[in-house]
Amino acid sequence: MRCTSVVIADRHPVVLQGLKNVLRAESGFKVVACCSDGTNCIEAIRSLVPDIAILDISLPGLTGLEILTIANSEGLSTRLVFFTSSVEDRELVISAVAGAYGVILKDVALEILVQSLRQVADGQRLLPLPPSDQTVPREQRNAANTENVLSVLTDRERQIMRLVSEGLSNKEIGRRLNIVDGTIKVHLHNIFQKLEISNRTVLAALAISQNDSAGVPSGNQVSRIRSG
Repeated sequence: MRCTSVVIADRHPVVLQGLKNVLRAESGFKVVACCSDGTNCIEAIRSLVPDIAILDISLPGLTGLEILTIANSEGLSTRLVFFTSSVEDRELVISAVAGAYGVILKDVALEILVQSLRQVADGQRLLPLPPSDQTVPREQRNAANTENVLSVLTDRERQIMRLVSEGLSNKEIGRRLNIVDGTIKVHLHNIFQKLEISNRTVLAALAISQNDSAGVPSGNQVSRIRSG
């Protein structure tokens, strides 16, 4: 049996140790790193290139969605699975659109946890999809999901979203579109409210996932996105 390498990242030491013990007791898994914050997690993913990374969605330093954005922008092959206490529908949709392989609740039975990770190791995604989507290629499903999430935005708001994904600041976006900085702030406020998100990084993750001309930020650009 091929051994699946795993990086684990969780802010709670008890959860971190528990996951480590569970996977070490299972055949076919090798825990190569344990991290308590997002910064060390993304560095472990970059340097060790594990098959799977199990992430607390609310890691300090960099959140799970921020790590997903960086992994997408750098073309990292590691399959990301979010491990969380609860999942809001909006977060689940954003995670699916942005390319996560699954979301697993922390109170799931151990056998289900292990089975789910074996599915991810085999290349299967865990995120639930409507039955009618099962015969649709994954690329088409992701595009459809993205369109559903972003359908509430105006053309101008979509334009601003794409520029945010390129790492531009509000002032730079204003110069590009020939509108004042304050107007950009108003548009971003409206975008965040419509999509029920709270920051530029999640917005960039949605933009990156589109099958259009949205720019894919580099690691440096992701830092700029975070700082706004």
